[in-house]
Amino acid sequence: MARMDDWNPADANEGAGVTAFAVRRAAPPGQPPPTPLVFASPHSGRDYPQDMMAAAALDGTAIRRSEDAFVDELIGQAPEFGAALITARCARAYIDVNREPFELDPAMFADELPKFAQARTARVAAGLGAIPRIVSEGQEIYARKLTFAEASGRIERVHRPYHAELAGLIEEAQAAHGVAILVDWHSMPAAAARGAGRDRPCDIVLGDRFGAACGQAFSARVERELEGLGYRVTRNMPYAGGYTTEHYGRPARRVHALQIEINRALYLDEAKLTLTDGFTRLRDNLAGLTRRLAAFDWAKLVP
Repeated sequence: MARMDDWNPADANEGAGVTAFAVRRAAPPGQPPPTPLVFASPHSGRDYPQDMMAAAALDGTAIRRSEDAFVDELIGQAPEFGAALITARCARAYIDVNREPFELDPAMFADELPKFAQARTARVAAGLGAIPRIVSEGQEIYARKLTFAEASGRIERVHRPYHAELAGLIEEAQAAHGVAILVDWHSMPAAAARGAGRDRPCDIVLGDRFGAACGQAFSARVERELEGLGYRVTRNMPYAGGYTTEHYGRPARRVHALQIEINRALYLDEAKLTLTDGFTRLRDNLAGLTRRLAAFDWAKLVP
């Protein structure tokens, strides 16, 4: 496996040389979670399995452009304040766990895909299906067409285990507290942040699928807290939430899901993929946000 830096949390799920995720709970084994908060980082993985790199047209630097680089480290203190934390280990370019598992682009494959895998979504059309065709800057990832067997293997080794674990964390939170709160963390290119702002770039976009995935009380609380920290916050534009937010967010069933997109300019040199001086301030602010959210009156979210 090609590892793009020395990030190496404890292995959580090994299979065929691939580790799907890392998970940290806020309570010892066998004890209920102290809060209903579940944090996830699906796009910060930076493991690039050899089967992918052997088929890739891009070098190790270019292929990293799709990462939500270091978001896992920005929220790494979350378990200290009561939130369970799951982070994808495999790169988004290998398999995107924030997509439907079989949201595949038929044009990428040498053999014909089964009917259920011939997706016609806007994300596939943009080259960003479950197995992306391009990195965020538009460069083609692969030097050859893939096979459906390769796609199925990635889904079984990474996508399914990740979501099985995430679903389990949500179930544990709801069993202990009567409600579960999933926060799906991402970062966005500075160019997208500029487009989201009206008179100046936004810092953070909250995506609750226009209220369908998360109760208003929680979305509003997060927005107030972030604005109190000095961040410019917008809602649902240009990111209303992806597969994870849509799939798990069921407010009527007391499961709320909120996507948070962070402007990379706040903490990252996008050209070099290195951290800037802004990283520590942002990380500390997000730790403070987590601590305050842990004290939220969850009864407000229970029907």
